Amino acid sequence: MTTMASFLTPFMGSSINVALPALGREFSLHALSLNWVATSFLLAAAMSLVPLGRMADLYGRKRIFLWGIVLYTGASLACSLAPEVVILIFSRFLQGIGGAMIFGTATAILISVFPASVRGRVLGINVAAVYTGLSAGPLIGGLLTQHLGWRSIFLFNAGLGLVVLFFTLWKLREEWAEARGERFDLGGSLLYSLSLLLLMVGLSFLPAVPAILSVGAGIAGIAAFLKWEKGNPSPLLNLSLFYRNRAFTCSNLAALIHYCATYAVSFLMSLYLQLIQGLSPQYAGTVLLIQPVLQAAFSPLIGRLSDRIEPRLLASLGMAFTVCGLCLLIFLNGLSSLAYILISLALLGLGFALFSSPNVNAIMSSVDRKFLGLASGTLATMRILGQMFSMGIAMLIFALFIGTVQLSPLTYPLLLKSMKWTFVLLALLCGLGIFASLARGRMR
Repeated sequence: MTTMASFLTPFMGSSINVALPALGREFSLHALSLNWVATSFLLAAAMSLVPLGRMADLYGRKRIFLWGIVLYTGASLACSLAPEVVILIFSRFLQGIGGAMIFGTATAILISVFPASVRGRVLGINVAAVYTGLSAGPLIGGLLTQHLGWRSIFLFNAGLGLVVLFFTLWKLREEWAEARGERFDLGGSLLYSLSLLLLMVGLSFLPAVPAILSVGAGIAGIAAFLKWEKGNPSPLLNLSLFYRNRAFTCSNLAALIHYCATYAVSFLMSLYLQLIQGLSPQYAGTVLLIQPVLQAAFSPLIGRLSDRIEPRLLASLGMAFTVCGLCLLIFLNGLSSLAYILISLALLGLGFALFSSPNVNAIMSSVDRKFLGLASGTLATMRILGQMFSMGIAMLIFALFIGTVQLSPLTYPLLLKSMKWTFVLLALLCGLGIFASLARGRMR
């Protein structure tokens, strides 16, 4: 059931992007509202992942996982029935909290259930489920949107959630709460969550003065949270590894940057393929399939190579491939050929395959066994924060170039201009990330 649950959240993220143009037409949405439909899930997950992970250690991983499935399933059903966009965005926010409760505990449950002798194989199956969700999302999402409408994607997710809930209640009997009795850092949790909320809301309304103040307050809040955690005897997020372990710090920074540089691509390309290229949702989903398929196909091979070749070299090469793919996307226009688009996305898929497994290997190999759970949770946090900031960058560019105008053929030139500058920023960011990747030093 944990493997099935690990399929759910990446499938939801990759499938909804294909449905955004159809959803936008039904609700007459402008670009920023469309962005919030995608971003609200990530924001909720980013705000709640660390606090809920800590609560799982304190009060029981099965309990948090089970209620996460319930919340995710109920929110998916609410999304499918949403009569207006405000209710849809709020339901997506609740869905994101449920998603954080699921993927914040699923790996820990697997490690708790299976002995060390088969742990690698079990975790490999779990990772395969994540990649399967990423790969199946664009294709199934496109098919459902074209033939049954965008609401069917959420109904499909609700159905999968009910299946996972059934098997969880039937099969999962034990409970794990190794930190039971320790104190929960409520102050740190509130400071962490509120800071991320202020930062993302502010980015979406720039350059207005209240938005600038909101972004400033969010950044100040994150700085205050780090100071709070450093002196806390029972911290929400243990920062000690970052201060003492350069390989751990640089590898997590590289993960944050790489996810930030890549996540918004599928959102932007879905709009581009359907609105500017005029492709159907099903066809657009098929085109977007190339990136996760290559990622899933090459990641196991690259993972084995990282046992023999320095992870920093493979991961840095992967970031270089990603930069090349992003640079090609900068020059997209209304007449770009399908071959050009496929090559760009293929470079991104190969870049992610080269980066992901070696970087995970570097992170998990840089800490003692007693810190494996902490290292895994930290990496998950970097991933979700990177994804959220990626959508935040796209949101900022949309706010500056398009504003609150509904997307139509008259605004497509502005959409192309927004995409170009978003890809420019993402490529520059990923280029800087190569230095962070190389700075981790030799692992062997």
